[in-house]
Amino acid sequence: AEAPAPEEPKPPTPPPPPPKEPTSAPVDVFVEDKNDTSVSIIWSQPEVVGPSGLDGYTIEICKDGTEDWKAVNEDLQKSCRYVIKNQTTGDRLKIRVVAVNAGGRSPPVTLPEAVLVKEVADRPKVRLPRFLRQRYVVHVGVKINLTIPFTGKPKPVVSWMKNGQPLDTKRVNIRSTDRDSILFIRSAEREDSGEYEMCVKVDDFEDKATLVLQIVELPGPPASVKIVDTWGFNVALEWTPPTDNGNTDITGYTIQKADKKTGDWFTVLEHYHRLNATISDLIMGNTYTFRVFSENKCGISEESTASKEEAKILKTGIEYKPPEYQEHDYSEAPKFTTALNNRSTTVGYNTKLLCSVRGCPKPKVQWMKNQMIIGDDPKYRQICVQGICSLEIRRPSNFDGGVYSCKAINDHGEATVSCKLEVKRELKKKKKKEFFSNLFMAAFNLWHLLQH
Repeated sequence: AEAPAPEEPKPPTPPPPPPKEPTSAPVDVFVEDKNDTSVSIIWSQPEVVGPSGLDGYTIEICKDGTEDWKAVNEDLQKSCRYVIKNQTTGDRLKIRVVAVNAGGRSPPVTLPEAVLVKEVADRPKVRLPRFLRQRYVVHVGVKINLTIPFTGKPKPVVSWMKNGQPLDTKRVNIRSTDRDSILFIRSAEREDSGEYEMCVKVDDFEDKATLVLQIVELPGPPASVKIVDTWGFNVALEWTPPTDNGNTDITGYTIQKADKKTGDWFTVLEHYHRLNATISDLIMGNTYTFRVFSENKCGISEESTASKEEAKILKTGIEYKPPEYQEHDYSEAPKFTTALNNRSTTVGYNTKLLCSVRGCPKPKVQWMKNQMIIGDDPKYRQICVQGICSLEIRRPSNFDGGVYSCKAINDHGEATVSCKLEVKRELKKKKKKEFFSNLFMAAFNLWHLLQH
C-alpha cells in the first residue's frame, strides 16, 4: 500500500483588523455671515482623525427650544464651510457639525448660542487708535482716559475684560455710547497693568480689540553692592539688580564715591549698563565708600545701596625722582635788532633818535656824539626800556649836528650803531613869503596853461 501524502501546512490565520473608530469632534464652529434666509458657518477639522480617515461632515439644525435635529445636507460636506439656505426670517436656530468616517459619527460641536435668521445692517468693528496698538506706558499716579471708537448697527453690546477676567469697577470706570467706549482710571497704580480686551457684539457677530497697559514708577535700589578687589589706585565693584524694577526694564546704573574725610559724594559713572565696574584715579592714602542707584525710563531710584566695605588706597614706597633737565644757556653778546637812521631836523625843534638792542645779561647802553660820551648833559634825554633805546635832543642848534652813536656792552661783548643828524636853519619870514608867492604863481600858470 502506498504511504499517504503528507498534508500541506496551513497558512497562519491573520489577526483581526483593528476596530474602526470615529474622529474627534470638529473645532471652533462659528457664524461667518447671515441674511434673512440663510446662515453661513465655518469650522476647523478635528484634532484627532485616526487611521480610518475622514469622509466628510454632516450639518444639523433645530429650532431653539426643541431637540428635533435634522441634517440639512444630503451628501457629506467635504470643506469646512457651509451655507444653510431656505430658512424662515426671524427663526432662532441651533446649529451643530458632526464629522463622519468609517468608524461612524464623531461627537458634535454646537454653536454656543442660537442664531437669529436676520440680516445684520452693519457688522460691529472696533476702531482701535494707532497709539494703543502698541504697549501704552504711563507713570504711577497719572490719570488714564482712553476713548476707543467703534461702529455697528443696531447698537452693539460692549463688554470689557482684563487678563481674561471681568473688570474691577472699583478701579476702572467704563462709559459706552453708540459710537465709542471710554476706559477711565482716576489715578493709575501698578496693579492696573495688564491686557484689556474690548468686545462689541451685534446679534451673532462680534469684534474684539486688545490693548496693553503698563503702569511704571521709579525702581528700587540695587539689592547689594560689594567691593571685590583693591589694587594701586583702582577699586573693582559688583552689584546685583534691584528686586523692584518699577514694572519696566532697568536701563542703567549711577555709581558714586565718597572720601571718608569729607563725606561728599561724587558721581563717577552714569547710565552704566553692566553689573560690575572698575573705579580708577583714586587718591593715595584716602579711604572710599561707594553707592549705586538704579535707573529705568522713569528716572533714577530715590534710594541707593552702599557698599558695606571700605576701600583704602595704601601708600606705597615709591620714591619720586624728578627728571633732570639741562639748563639752557641764554647768555648772548649785545646785538642791535633795529639800527639808527640818518635824520634831519630844524633849529629849535626837538628830535629823537631810536634803536633796539638785545643781549644777556642786560647790556649797558652809552650814547655818544662824534665819538664823545654824552653823559648827563641836560640837553639830552636818554631812555632804555625793554631793549628800546631813545635819545631825545631838546631844541637843537646848528652846533648839535654830527654823528651820533649808541654802544651796548655786557660780559660777552659789545655792539655799536651810528647815524648822522643834520640841523638846518629856519627860513626868514620874508624868504618864506617870497617862496610861497612864487609857488602860487607857478601853480596858477600851470592851471591857465591846462585850460587853453
